[in-house]
Formats: sequence, C-alpha cells, structure tokens
Amino acid sequence: MKTKKIFVWSALTAIIVTATVNSCKKGSLNTSDPNNVTTDQYYKTSDQLTKGVNAIYVAIHSVGLVSREWFFIHDLRSDEVASGGGQLEAPRGQMLNGNTDPTNSVMNSVWNNWYTVIFRANVAIQNGPSVTDNAALRDRLIGEAKFLRAWAYFDLVSQWGGVPLLTAPVKTASDFQPRASEAEVYAVIIKDLQDAAAVLPEKTGTDKGRATASAANAMLGRVLMQTGDYAGAKAALLKIPTTGTNGYSLTSRYLDNFEEETEFNSESIFEIVFVDKNDGGFNWGGDSPTEAQTTVRNQEYNPIAWRNLIPSNKLINEFENTATGAAKSDPRFHYTCYQSGDTYNKGASILTDGDQNGNSSVMNGVTKKISFRKSMIIYKEGLPAAGFHPGGNNQRIIRYAEVILMLAECENELGNTAAAVNYLNMIRARADVAMPAYPTAQFPVGSKADVVKAIMHEKMVEMGCEEVRNIDILRWRKKQYFTTDPFPYFRKGRDELLPIPQSELDNNPKVNGHQNPGY
Repeated sequence: MKTKKIFVWSALTAIIVTATVNSCKKGSLNTSDPNNVTTDQYYKTSDQLTKGVNAIYVAIHSVGLVSREWFFIHDLRSDEVASGGGQLEAPRGQMLNGNTDPTNSVMNSVWNNWYTVIFRANVAIQNGPSVTDNAALRDRLIGEAKFLRAWAYFDLVSQWGGVPLLTAPVKTASDFQPRASEAEVYAVIIKDLQDAAAVLPEKTGTDKGRATASAANAMLGRVLMQTGDYAGAKAALLKIPTTGTNGYSLTSRYLDNFEEETEFNSESIFEIVFVDKNDGGFNWGGDSPTEAQTTVRNQEYNPIAWRNLIPSNKLINEFENTATGAAKSDPRFHYTCYQSGDTYNKGASILTDGDQNGNSSVMNGVTKKISFRKSMIIYKEGLPAAGFHPGGNNQRIIRYAEVILMLAECENELGNTAAAVNYLNMIRARADVAMPAYPTAQFPVGSKADVVKAIMHEKMVEMGCEEVRNIDILRWRKKQYFTTDPFPYFRKGRDELLPIPQSELDNNPKVNGHQNPGY
C-alpha cells in the first residue's frame, strides 16, 4: 500500500488567535481567556513553528484552492478547455464564456483562500524569528512561508491586478488595506522568493511536498518573466541543478508526470500532495485536523465521470499530425487526451462514445468524443469504481519541462535564438516523444518571430491543461504576439483581469469603489 507524507494540521493548531473575552465579573472586562493561547505565547519552539507552516499547506490543499477551485480558475481562463456539456455548473460556465461577475463563487473562493494562505504565512513569518531551539529549521520554515505567500500573491496579482497587500497579520479593522499597485505587489513577491531561495534546501534536504530552493527559483523565473525581466528570470532558472542527487531532468516517459506511482520523479520540482481515502470520500467541508485530503480533479475532468471540462478544439488541433502535413504525429496528444477506442483500466476496458457524456470535439475536421487523460486515474481502474473517485494523484505545480521552456523564451527575448531552439529541441527529444527537431516544415525558426511561434506551440502541447497557459496568454497578449486573441469574447481594457470579488468590495472600505474596469 502506497503511503505519502501529507500535512493536514487544522488551522486552529497553527493560527493561534489573539483574543480577549468580556467577563461577567465587574472590573474584569479585559481579562484574557485562559483557553486561548496568544501568538506571543505560542511561537517559542521549532515544533510550534512547524505546525504553523503546515497549516499554510493545509489551506493550499483545500477545496477552495488546489484540490478543486484553483485548477478551475486557471483552466477556465485558458483556451485549452471547453465545456463537457450542460452539467457544467453556472459559475464555471460564466468564467469559461467571459461573463464573470463579482459574485462568482469560484473566483471568490480562490481569492478568499489565497488570503487565508497569506494570513497564515504572515503569522509564521512575523513570529518565526522568536524561535531559538533550532535555527536551521526555523530559517527553512520561514523560507517556506515566504515561498507560499509569494505564490499566493502571484496568483492574485496576475489574475486581478493590484490587490490589498498585507505583510503582517491582520488584528483590527483598521488594518484594512487599499489596493496596492501591481509593481508594489510584484516587489514583495520577488523579495519573498529571493529570500526563500537563499535559505531553502534542495530536495534531498527536506520532506517531499515541501518547498525547496529550486521551487523558489522556478517560481521566481515565472514571476520575473511576467514582469518583463527576462535576464533576471534566466539567472534564477539557471540556478536549478541538473546534476547530482539534487539534479532535475526530463523523465523518459511523459506520463510519469501525471500518474500516482511516479510522483516526485526526476522532473518534479514542486507538487501538492493528496492521499486517496479509499472510501470515495472528498473533503468538501475544507481542511480537517486529522484526515487525509483528496483531489476532485480526477472526478471533474474524468471521461467516464462528470466530464465537466474537455480539451478545446484549439488544444486538440495544436498537436502536430501527419494528417495536416507534419512529418510525425505528436504522441503527446495521446498522453494528454483520451478518445473513443482508447483502452483504459490497465488495458481491460475500451472507451466508447457512450462512456463519455456530453459534448463532442472536432479534430482535423472529424467530429469525435475526446476527453482529458492527464491526471486521470482511469488508466488503472474502470467502472463502477471510476464513476465517483476523488483521488490521491498529486497535483504537479512545477516540473522541469516548464523550466526548459521558460529558458527557451528567455533566450529568445534576449536575442539568443539558437539557444532558444536548443531548449525547445530538448523537450521534443524526450524518449517517448521523439518529435523531429526544429526547424520543421510547419515551424521554421529563422527569426525571433518564428521562434516565438514555436515556443507558443511547444508550450501548449507539452503543458496542456497544467494551469500555466492563462499566465502565458496574459504575458504574450501584452507583447502583441497573438494575431487573433485566444478568446472570442475578449474586450480590451476589461478581460485582461477578473473583477474584484463582491465580498471584498462589501467588507473592505478601502477597496470599495475601486473595481477593475468594465465590471
């Protein structure tokens, strides 16, 4: 039986609130509650700080973030997905079609839960320095908290623009903050990631599932690219080791990055850990102090389950195919997608049109049923078990293939097109991909503009539906790399950003009245 290390302490274990109670005894209105431990009393040992940082991970694992709504908000704002059919819930359909309003429950959930992460990180960062019993562990834990806070703010600033910037725990109503500028938010993110990279160990020096120096440098590369600092991004990405026990490399088998048995492989830089409850259970109610947490992604995109989102025609037809003039059909199509006629359940079952409820797709002019394969666990199980099975397949957040593709973009933007092409060909040379090297008839690479197109293509087919495409779209749109915007609904000056959630407008007097344009 497979076991994984997972961090599932409750918020109460870690977010020790400062509180006083009103006593019924006259003259004792400010008596401290003896049942509550204040932060100045609690954060004294490395064990206590560990529990505090573990609680940050718990919030990230939760239904409001990575186990459900986080992947939705990213995928729905990409051009890689389409509705599986009428079963797609209204708030998700709203986002998919560009009609998001400030009350959208999916968007509000991600916003609120990222601020939970930020609050818990702020508590650990502010109180961590008082720990003296294990300085090395203390510094590592504070580094993890900074990494997680930076990730939270990067998601927020990239999707909403300037957001309230909180770098210390909120204690009173007067702590409300207005929207900071995007530059101010990015400055905090970059500093946090630089601090984290300086103190975090590499993968052999920490537990699986915890942030490492390479995770911090890879995230820093993402962030700096988004700000236009390609030289800084390249420098951060080149710090990620490729040799030795801490080195990263592409796996020879592409699907190793999306199956349970091959988690934490040589390509995996950072992933969020989930554990199958083996009872079909899912943590709908949020985090728990004791139970393992599953992910419902397998359920939402599963060809023979809910199938709420399916690959878009854009994604399907992006893969090179001999039917459209390519020298070889890209095997990554079959690694990314299932279609009718494919086998699953360890080869014991054949996928049919009837298995896949809902909409069809059009591939090279042919209408057929196509669904997602990445991160689905029907490769090893069939019906009836697969009909409802929230699973334990880890969510890969950063893998080394993305680092290579980011380096390709950095080199191209810095004028080094030959180096960029070399990086792209590293991706295509994976043993079970083995696509012809660039240049190809469909993708010449004789100019920077040619290489831009190759990068955009390669990143989509390599990383389809891995929650990076929408960030790429935002960056490439600003650089005017699209001849036609990826979204038919796109309205310039509005759809670059999501609306500030109504809950924030209602509850934060310093944000009320400062909605994003067009909403």
